[in-house]
Amino acid sequence: MPSNNCCNEHLHELKRRCGFRTHLTFHVGRHTFATLALNRGMPIETLSRILGHTNIRTTQIYARITNQKISQDMAVLAEGLSEVEGELLVQI
Repeated sequence: MPSNNCCNEHLHELKRRCGFRTHLTFHVGRHTFATLALNRGMPIETLSRILGHTNIRTTQIYARITNQKISQDMAVLAEGLSEVEGELLVQI
């Protein structure tokens, strides 16, 4: 397994070749992965295990709730409530 320093050197070279101006490190990549995984619906418990955290509070650092995530979650809730409403109307 390459060291953190070795990974960062490779990332710096990739950044240079691609012309990125953003600061790029292993930690930035890990944080980006965690944020994307949560925003795409991965349960925080699963992400916590993937990241190797022993305490879920450590993983919660990555769980910044975004407006996009709130909208997605509300849409899922609305769909579920519509289904329940439809089932109730059928029973009446």
